[in-house]
Amino acid sequence: MLTTPRVRRGMVSSPHHLASEAGLRVLREGGNAIEAALAAAATLSVVYPHMTGIGGDGFWLIAVPGRGPTAIDACGGAAVAASVNLYKDRGLRAVPWRGPLAANTVAGTVGGFDLALRLSCVFGGRLSLQRLLEDAVWHAERGYAVTASQAQLTAEKLAELVEQPGFATTFLEAGRCPAEGAVMKLPALGRTLRRLGKSGCDGFYRGGMAADIAADLARVGSPVSRKDLARYRARRVRALGVQLASARLFNMPPPTQGLASLLILALFEQLGVTEGEGFEHIHGLVEATKQAFLVRDRIIGDPAAMREKPADYLEPAVVERLALQIDRRKALAWPHAAPGGDTVWLGAVDAQGVAVSFIQSLYFEFGSGVVLPETGILWQNRGASFALAGAGPRLLAPGRKPFHTLNPAMARLADGRVMVYGTMGGEGQPQTQAAIFSRYAMFGQDLQAAVTAPRWLLGKTWGEDSVTLKLESRFDPALVDALRAAGHEVDLVAPFSTMMGHAGALVRHGNGVIEGAADPRSDGAVMGY
Repeated sequence: MLTTPRVRRGMVSSPHHLASEAGLRVLREGGNAIEAALAAAATLSVVYPHMTGIGGDGFWLIAVPGRGPTAIDACGGAAVAASVNLYKDRGLRAVPWRGPLAANTVAGTVGGFDLALRLSCVFGGRLSLQRLLEDAVWHAERGYAVTASQAQLTAEKLAELVEQPGFATTFLEAGRCPAEGAVMKLPALGRTLRRLGKSGCDGFYRGGMAADIAADLARVGSPVSRKDLARYRARRVRALGVQLASARLFNMPPPTQGLASLLILALFEQLGVTEGEGFEHIHGLVEATKQAFLVRDRIIGDPAAMREKPADYLEPAVVERLALQIDRRKALAWPHAAPGGDTVWLGAVDAQGVAVSFIQSLYFEFGSGVVLPETGILWQNRGASFALAGAGPRLLAPGRKPFHTLNPAMARLADGRVMVYGTMGGEGQPQTQAAIFSRYAMFGQDLQAAVTAPRWLLGKTWGEDSVTLKLESRFDPALVDALRAAGHEVDLVAPFSTMMGHAGALVRHGNGVIEGAADPRSDGAVMGY
């Protein structure tokens, strides 16, 4: 059984051990948690390309002792040329999930790196971007061992990816899917990362590098232009928060589903459940999820186009009213249309108490599947979540931000602990966050045990289209029977199923001790010193 490690000086948790190691190296050299998170994120962009990359979006929550959390929105908007008519003129009723027309939004991650690095300097950061990208460059240029998940997902999704520009030459070996353990090099991406380290993150959007990226995008047929890149800047935004009896929780505002993550736990607290792992715990969180998702899908999208304020749904009176709609013994009829997704979460905490919860994504596995030929960047397909008809904040329009499943979580517990946590997994992200937080902070489970424990998923996640309630088969059969008797349509899945996401968590105690957890479902590790 995995145990929870505890250290005093710094710790990193990520879904790939090489990324955790890159972050730990930064901490050992005197870097802070922000710098460590950036190094880990950049490394993941190379060694976990099926999950993330610099051609995607990212979101940061940064906590500093004595201050409120700082939130960074590194989400790019739709290209000016990405109009509804662009797709309708091609006979399309929806934005395709793959290909150049799916690559219709600016990639915001690198802009987030830039803003995070500037904030890092305020909190004592001293390492150069070139140093922070060192591990990522090395693995791209000299090679890394392909993980089981990369090999598996390449094979599973090959039919829809193989014809996309640049995919086969980048991620296949002589036309074949790579085997687990095969050495893969990404030389074009390595050159881009090396160049980024020398010129700075702003070069991704403005200047010579931006011109090369724009030329690449045009070459493959993406609507994203050099002007779109030049308009983009990551932004500091106000984090959403909700007060529970045990902690104040924080998450990202729209266009993310952070509201849903906060609302699930706020609703669950109203139910007064006193013991974990039983029917009341699992049923209560599943039913709270349904209420939160109904709110989320009614109001969340591009912030500038929204008509309601998400913070209003976190007011005590509203939470109490929504909780009354939960039947404590019977399941609300489901299914419900749900978006997919693919993501990485990572966290870092340093000796000074700076804590980072960071999440980054290409949306689907390998994103759009489009690899830019000269720069080697794999571009996201986040804009596939736009609608081409109707009204509301998810309707495609130039400059609009797409709806995001991404949401990094953070909590300040009443006893002084600071917790950062999160997961990949589309619809599963808020649910896994609720499972981990409730187990650890409400019911007193060990942190690693809370991550390792069997999980559930209402709706779909990456690779799965069904919207039933899926439970890992490690749950007590009597509990499964009770859930079915309450009206839940339950499917049992394999133990430690990757569909349950790759979660992680770090907690800094008031005495300076840092504890962490990584998900045995991932290729990750938690590392500290």
